Amino acid sequence: MRGLIPDSFIDELLARVDIVDVIERRVPLKKAGREWTACCPFHNERTPSFYVSPAKQFFHCFGCGAHGSAVKFLMDYERLEFPDAVEELAQSVGLTVPREGGRDERPREDKTDLYALLDAAAAWYQGELPRSAEAQAYCRKRGLDGETIKRFRLGWAPAGYDGVIKALGNTPRRMELLNEAGMVASNERGSKYDRFRERLMFPILDRRGRVIAFGGRIISSAPPAREDQEAGIPARTPEKSSPKYLNSPETPLFHKGRELFALWQVKQANPKLERIVVVEGYMDVIALHQAGLPIAVATLGTATTPEHTEVLFRAAPDVVFCFDGDRAGRAAAWKALESALPRLRDGRQAYFLFLPDGEDPDTLVRKEGREGFERRIREAMPLSDYFFNELARDVDMASLDGRARLAERARPLIAKLPDGAFRDLMAQELEKRSGARAVLQADPATHRAMQRPTAVQRSLVRSAISLLLAQPGMADQVERPYRFLRLDKPGVELLAELLDLARARPGINSAMLVEHFAERAEYPSLQKLMAALAVGEPEAQRSEFFDALARMEDQAATQRRDALTAKSRESTLDPAEKAELRELLAARVRPPVAPV
Repeated sequence: MRGLIPDSFIDELLARVDIVDVIERRVPLKKAGREWTACCPFHNERTPSFYVSPAKQFFHCFGCGAHGSAVKFLMDYERLEFPDAVEELAQSVGLTVPREGGRDERPREDKTDLYALLDAAAAWYQGELPRSAEAQAYCRKRGLDGETIKRFRLGWAPAGYDGVIKALGNTPRRMELLNEAGMVASNERGSKYDRFRERLMFPILDRRGRVIAFGGRIISSAPPAREDQEAGIPARTPEKSSPKYLNSPETPLFHKGRELFALWQVKQANPKLERIVVVEGYMDVIALHQAGLPIAVATLGTATTPEHTEVLFRAAPDVVFCFDGDRAGRAAAWKALESALPRLRDGRQAYFLFLPDGEDPDTLVRKEGREGFERRIREAMPLSDYFFNELARDVDMASLDGRARLAERARPLIAKLPDGAFRDLMAQELEKRSGARAVLQADPATHRAMQRPTAVQRSLVRSAISLLLAQPGMADQVERPYRFLRLDKPGVELLAELLDLARARPGINSAMLVEHFAERAEYPSLQKLMAALAVGEPEAQRSEFFDALARMEDQAATQRRDALTAKSRESTLDPAEKAELRELLAARVRPPVAPV
């Protein structure tokens, strides 16, 4: 949804950014003539079919069909809504996104107020931390220094049922936002109270550094405050104790299956990230960062999901999953492996690090220091070793039956790997270990030929639109009124509208032109025409465009001449129609000649 961002700002933004720079920061590109190419980031492939055109400021994949402007790329790649993609692009070139209309006119999709509220909540918790002797003592006990507390914006949710409500919920609208952001809960009577109380608070940031949720850790087993009991908040009992960690619920901004704690801090500390480590807890992450290893993130109280692994591999080519060595840790590791398999394109690698009994990253990095923990990371088990070791754990590899069982278990999992060298090598390794041929069911989509078409068959009108999109500047050389408008064919009025738009905005590029139709039914068709291959040099394209207009005008004249002739046989033409028919019969319509 575009919301109320002015079209003129979208024009300025797309004129400022270079789509090649935007994509190259996320996907390695190679020069290919006038364009750039890569293996598509949106589907698995071995041969590059993803093209980026600097001239059109447009990307297109001839394999899966993904295409669009720099804004569309960010929406698809980073999984952002339109306003967030515009914000991120604007931030990269130092622009501020303006909005038309007042606050009350903003659409619901504009979540600015929610972000502001959560940021204010984080600031309030930060301000409460120095006031709590208990929280201060806990931070000292865990060895947290002032710089780390500041970097992670750690805070304290004090006792009492309405601290945040009193501080931030002073209007009905603010209370509505607190509820929408998951900051308050309701008792049996329907009364609201603070969701987080007597907890060390960890703000969870999105990929742009905005607060979207919180995690809270209990640091005391003391009974709840008297005010809680009076407010009707369920008491903690030995049978029904509060969890050690409590996360915000799912909200419009927070989806725990997609977010990673500290990814923002990791990206800020590492402009070029080669490796990222996934640990299990907030404090493990913070301890590693403080020890000089700002490469750690954590999932948020959930198993590693496919969405997590995609985000991880987009952040770094090597991902190390770090788990306890007990049964629960190994179960979590296997879940991470299953989520990672479909995303292990060539160039991506996953490793597994299992810690000694009774240890976690926090305790180990204190004992061994940065160098000791780095050594453990370097010695982490490659996914291939963990994969085969785990599948053969309860199998007698000396027996024929045992090797057959290994093959049965491994084949469907190896088949999930993207087509490429790693998949081939895993299949070879299975054959080596089991003696069974690693026949895998091929995915037709991954083996489909990804040949770039050399030409596109299309109607005359569609051809003219495609050529105009390739060179919008040609619109200045088309004389008005447009005589082709008399042609009764689909797309004629759209061509005229594109010409008017290009004439009204000198210097407009292809992506900017198409983006004006983002909320209209014509948008998908225009994107496909943008993606179509325009054959020939710029001068040849220009000649073909004006020839197409001339042929359209000729067809329009022929259509009109035939219509008037048919009418004259059935009834009488009025004087104006007779004059028009005589003119059409006497001469051809003058074609629009492009200036030299």
